[in-house]
Amino acid sequence: MKEVAAIPRLYLDTCIYGGYFDVEFELATRRLFAAVRAGQAVVLFSQLVVAELEFAPDRVQALALSVTSPPAAKVWLSAAALALRGAYMDAGVVSPKSERDAEHVAIASVARADAIVSWNFQHIVHSDRISGYNGVNAANGYNALRIVSPPEVRFDE
Repeated sequence: MKEVAAIPRLYLDTCIYGGYFDVEFELATRRLFAAVRAGQAVVLFSQLVVAELEFAPDRVQALALSVTSPPAAKVWLSAAALALRGAYMDAGVVSPKSERDAEHVAIASVARADAIVSWNFQHIVHSDRISGYNGVNAANGYNALRIVSPPEVRFDE
């Protein structure tokens, strides 16, 4: 009997929603959203993403709403996430300018996301930063977090 894999829980960084409408990023982003709509993944949606989308174009906000109703899960900026964000900053994973990026990773880590998906190659999906985030996670009792861009997300066919 074939074992059924759990549906992956993906934290989508704010830039993913805008990527849906960006010529450079739309193909992979639309494939990701199609998989989410087909029930192949659950979106973890944070109040940080909500705040960052507040002034986004209407179509970006509508897209976010379209994938954040159940079975999506709301995840929160908890005291644990704030502490983990601080640990990333203290370890020099990112500078204070990138505090919000570290916050996304911390929220995803505390929520035990299967992956965080982002188009931010400077502060999130960057090999040195990924090592840094996961080193801090290990030191603080959190699992390693898959940190990927949309083309790297794979679903069982």
